[in-house]
Amino acid sequence: MRTFTASTIAAAGPEAVLDVLTDPDACRRWAPMPFDVSGLADDRLRAGSRARVTGKLAGMRVGFDVDVHEAHDRRLELSASGPVAFDVAYDIGARDDGAEVRASISVRPGRGFQGRLMAQATEALLAAGALQAAMGRIVREATEAAAATA
Repeated sequence: MRTFTASTIAAAGPEAVLDVLTDPDACRRWAPMPFDVSGLADDRLRAGSRARVTGKLAGMRVGFDVDVHEAHDRRLELSASGPVAFDVAYDIGARDDGAEVRASISVRPGRGFQGRLMAQATEALLAAGALQAAMGRIVREATEAAAATA
């Protein structure tokens, strides 16, 4: 298992950041890869939520079952299982000028050749800066939303 981390500062409060992290439509805008969500019982990711996410990884159509473990003003934690598995956590700390956001993604290869290939492709994407780029889009969207409501 390999873990990738990134952190950044947002000129928006923790609530605005969490809003961007838990809104499936916003997630489509900041995620490193396009995907579709189905089976989500609510319009937000909440603790206890389950969903099916499908998209393309390494040129192959793949699906993941997503379980949200925590979703509150300071943390979003979820796991996704499919041909490769992910443990994902976003920790949000309050600051006088907004929020500090720290992300962690652990990648676990699935079974067989396809699982190893998918894990390697995911790790290459993350090592190339996909997580840090996604963090930039999260912060931009949270900052714009906070400014629009101010």
